[in-house]
Amino acid sequence: MSAREKIIDEIKELAVVGLYFFLWIGMLVAIKKFVLAEYQIEFAGLSAALIGALVLAKVVLILEHVPPGRLVRNRPAWVEVVWRTALYAVGVVVVLLLEKGFEGRHEYGSFWKSLTSLFQRADIDHVWANAICITGALLGYNVLAVIRRYLGEGGLARIMLSPLPEEPKPERDDGSLGPSTGATP
Repeated sequence: MSAREKIIDEIKELAVVGLYFFLWIGMLVAIKKFVLAEYQIEFAGLSAALIGALVLAKVVLILEHVPPGRLVRNRPAWVEVVWRTALYAVGVVVVLLLEKGFEGRHEYGSFWKSLTSLFQRADIDHVWANAICITGALLGYNVLAVIRRYLGEGGLARIMLSPLPEEPKPERDDGSLGPSTGATP
């Protein structure tokens, strides 16, 4: 595979994962917009959601190449999902707290004063709402990543794009197929 093909594959993967996270973050932005509209407060954050989704997608794609370590080696798949989701969620909370600390440093005189005052303001609810939503997105992504790994290249897409198989018809008490007539043989 040439360098050009690798770059194209990387861009495609980033676009797909970025779209996944943009849908999640976009829903969070929409919810915020609807809730704040009740109080006649304008809210716009779609461009920030797009940038945040792309950054989150790139970080997650990089972290996928980091082995989970001895703690989850030879364990069921759900252990790795929970482990990665918890690790990523802690990272998200740290980044959100740092962001809020930098946003308020001019108002409060320093980064640390801004960060400590964050826990006394309503902004902490904003941090928790974002963290919960993004953690849900990360959980879903990690579950899909494990399924994709088990199914192999294109396996998940093949399943999702195929029609569902017919459900088996239940057997009757007498062993024949089909609905019961209610009469005894």
